[in-house]
Amino acid sequence: FFLKEIMKLFISLFFFAMYDILFYLFILYQKVKDRLSESDCVECGWLLDGFPRTPAQAEALAEAGVSADCFIFLNVPDDVLVERVVGRRTDPVTGKIYHMTFSPPDDDEVLARLEQRSDDTEEKVKVRLEQFHANVDAVKGSYTDIAVEVDGTQKPKDVSAAIMSAVEAVLA
Repeated sequence: FFLKEIMKLFISLFFFAMYDILFYLFILYQKVKDRLSESDCVECGWLLDGFPRTPAQAEALAEAGVSADCFIFLNVPDDVLVERVVGRRTDPVTGKIYHMTFSPPDDDEVLARLEQRSDDTEEKVKVRLEQFHANVDAVKGSYTDIAVEVDGTQKPKDVSAAIMSAVEAVLA
């Protein structure tokens, strides 16, 4: 009897959890769709950074009528990504982001107050990369006709120039 009741409770909790997830996703997609239909996005364009991350998200965006003109994919090896993320720090006073190797602050006072995000550890980054690799080909497959690949290991100004060139080509 006890096991049967536990299973009923587990199944109920599972369905409530799934309902919550589906409701959250519905709200998320609706908010994205609503925001992208505002005049500034319609007139000036928009950028989704790191979204969609899964084939289901790409499909939901398409079903919501959200279509991009250009899908930019930055190619960066995993070890470089780990180094970039693990070294990232934020100044809680100004909100400015620093990197301990590539762009550390000049001021010792700023250096002393820098904070690292809780998910910017090597272990958590590797988990995120596993999820990324499990989905990237399917997500890219949703945008093959508008995809542009950029070498993300170049200097930031060169990456920026490559992205701007791709966007300008689409808009021409």
